[in-house]
Amino acid sequence: MSAPTAPAPARAPEPGRASLLGRSEGLRTGLLLLPPMLWLGVAYLAALGALFVTSLWAQNDFTGDIERVWTLDNYRQLWEVPVYRTIAFRTIGIAALVTVIDAVLAFPIALYMAKVASPRGRRLLVIAVLMPLWASYLVKAYAWRGMFSEGGLIDAVGKPFGIQSPGYGLTATTITLAYLWLPYMILPIYAGLERVPDSLFEASGDLGAGSFTTLRRVVLPMAFPAVVAGSIFTFSLSLGDYIAVTIVGGAGQLIGTVVYANVGSANNLPFAAAFATVPVVVMLLYLAAVRRTGALENL
Repeated sequence: MSAPTAPAPARAPEPGRASLLGRSEGLRTGLLLLPPMLWLGVAYLAALGALFVTSLWAQNDFTGDIERVWTLDNYRQLWEVPVYRTIAFRTIGIAALVTVIDAVLAFPIALYMAKVASPRGRRLLVIAVLMPLWASYLVKAYAWRGMFSEGGLIDAVGKPFGIQSPGYGLTATTITLAYLWLPYMILPIYAGLERVPDSLFEASGDLGAGSFTTLRRVVLPMAFPAVVAGSIFTFSLSLGDYIAVTIVGGAGQLIGTVVYANVGSANNLPFAAAFATVPVVVMLLYLAAVRRTGALENL
């Protein structure tokens, strides 16, 4: 009886064939990425370029026609007129406040979803977080308008306790925006906390750390990139919002409402484009600051 023969070792691909396979994979990857990259270049980068070019044009004060002459008057007006500076800083402040409110509300919800709830409860909570996104934006904004109105739900519930509705204004705008963008903060934090190993909690407890110490020294540092990811959504969406501001903002103006007014009734597209570049610049600065913290590399 002859001894079994050992299997022949696998032959390494020839250098020329390996190079050909590598080029083929690269070609397929390039073709796969070509449509979304074209869409990004045409629909996003080209639109931003058109926005910037339009902001360098002027409007004829007599006829209202756009004059395609290069000028920095629109940006000079934004800087020299105090009301526009006030509106810009007000918008940034409200966007930052909305982000902080959403982070404070979202973190315990996401922590419970990721580490406390049962698998069935976790699925139900994820559905509950996503359900507001299924409703129309306008329906949610007008629902808050009804609650903030005089004699609305807030007045009806708070009247026995001496609580009145704040009415339409910046407070209503902040609350409405915080509600609208809260799911965009919960989901990234939930995804980040779900990746935190349970063994870290056990190890922290074995070393004598209490719940608050574990939360502060273990959970928060590991969840920081997820909080940053959520803040990018809430901050940017709040910066550019004008619909909710128009519905519940009352007389308070933000960048979005000024841009909308200049595109519509004022018909001053160059100035609207110039003011619309402010949120873009702010987000670029914010992303640059976030990148320096290293949070984006850990997402």
